[in-house]
Amino acid sequence: MEAKKVTEEEEETWRREIVTSVMRIVSTRLPQRDLISLLLVSPWLYRTLVSYPSIWLNIDLREMTNAGDRLLAAMSLPRYRQVKHINLEFAQGIEDSHLKLVKSRCLDALLSLECLNLNGCQKISDSGVEAITSICPKLKVFSIYWNVRVTDAGIRHLVKNCRHINDLNLSGCKSLTDKSMQLVAENYQGLESLNITRCVKISDDGLLQVLHKCSSLQTLNLYALSGFTDKAYRKISLLADLRFLDLCGAQNLSDEGLADIAKCSKLESLNLTWCVRITDVGVITIANSCTSLEFLSLFGIVGVTDRCLETLSQTCSATLTTLDVNGCIGIKRRNREILLQMFPRLTCFKVHS
Repeated sequence: MEAKKVTEEEEETWRREIVTSVMRIVSTRLPQRDLISLLLVSPWLYRTLVSYPSIWLNIDLREMTNAGDRLLAAMSLPRYRQVKHINLEFAQGIEDSHLKLVKSRCLDALLSLECLNLNGCQKISDSGVEAITSICPKLKVFSIYWNVRVTDAGIRHLVKNCRHINDLNLSGCKSLTDKSMQLVAENYQGLESLNITRCVKISDDGLLQVLHKCSSLQTLNLYALSGFTDKAYRKISLLADLRFLDLCGAQNLSDEGLADIAKCSKLESLNLTWCVRITDVGVITIANSCTSLEFLSLFGIVGVTDRCLETLSQTCSATLTTLDVNGCIGIKRRNREILLQMFPRLTCFKVHS
């Protein structure tokens, strides 16, 4: 009986001390939904996990239903008072009214929030943006991809309420105009990442304001924006720290414009897919200046030949891991074996379907 008692005591010690210590370490690496499931295992494990604020810094409701109600429920719990990341990407059931309730009920709960993902939340409008950003003074990353309700007024609320944004994703926000770019340029001069994919109402003038004032940009995504011209493209050269540039579909980009972009010598990723005016001349200029390229797509450009590949192999063979030359009918050496001889580090040969 005594031996059994000792065993039970040892088992209880093991459960309370060893298991909880292990779970504390493991829990930092678990998805939030798995972490929440652990709360149901036992009261002592619940108390242990809840007592570590560092593992309750995220609220992940990505693709979940009734996301608005779930968000309100989470924000009512003390363990989320230091939350830094909220992910509502493609969540269902999240509307302006929910964000307004968060503001009225949880006024101090988002003071530490740094990242807010509203991608695909198509029922959020300017009023929702105003409500949620007004209680997130430390917000650094804001993403609202694929939202046609948000207008320049929403961006005006954002720049007024959140002064420290360094990563901004406005992709697919088709109602935004040059006014939004002016607001971004005037208020976020330390911006490091900007995505305005398919923001079709933005013109050269709007982009130029950003390029002149946001000189710290490292990532610039201009995917599927065919309206820009060399007037704007040439000023991309002002971005000395630029690493990532997506110009897919830049139908007006010329070799001369690309020559100015080549001054961004730190470029690591460059997407020139369907940049139909580009020839060997422009690509060779890039090859000679941007010798750290890891990703390059020339997909669909009929004006390039083997000549530009030869220069690329001389300058970027040690760095290129992705090279898409599919559809480049002027390039004859397009099979994998030949490309691997020229670029031995290649692991990806196709980035477009």
